[in-house]
Amino acid sequence: MEYTRSWTSPLGGITLASNGEALTGLWFDGQAHFAQTLDPEHEERNLPVFDAACQWLESYFSGSDPGFSPPLALKGTPFCREVWDMLTGIPYGRTMTYVAIAELLARRRGTARMSARAVGRAVGLNPVSLIVPCHRVVGAGGRLTGYAGGLARKARLLELEQAGLAEPGWLDPPGQAPA
Repeated sequence: MEYTRSWTSPLGGITLASNGEALTGLWFDGQAHFAQTLDPEHEERNLPVFDAACQWLESYFSGSDPGFSPPLALKGTPFCREVWDMLTGIPYGRTMTYVAIAELLARRRGTARMSARAVGRAVGLNPVSLIVPCHRVVGAGGRLTGYAGGLARKARLLELEQAGLAEPGWLDPPGQAPA
């Protein structure tokens, strides 16, 4: 059984979803891919994981790095989960390009290259917006592109974080220099 709870943000309504233990979804109401991973048989309920997620959201929308993540249980393909895991490593107030993520993913896999479009598709399917920070992924040169919640929201979120482009190699494992 899955459970939901609503929360009102400064950028509109948010729907949270959980399996009872971990967060499985966080969507701006009406966004692209809204509740795509949510079981049609769900019920509204207050849960400790929702309290933690709301605490995270309150901290975030007050302009602070929450410094923690509620437990997550992301549903998606292995490739999507690999990309989403990389997104969780993008620090508050920083951004990274789709191409940079694709290049890093290719290095980690030991392949010559990875499609930035495939990365973009996985980023767009992220079921837990904000906490898995898909809004921190930008186009070449920091250009705002693609966000399931809409580009106006993406711009506001990056403005809230006073975000800048991340330095090359910041996501590399310790002891491994970028190629």
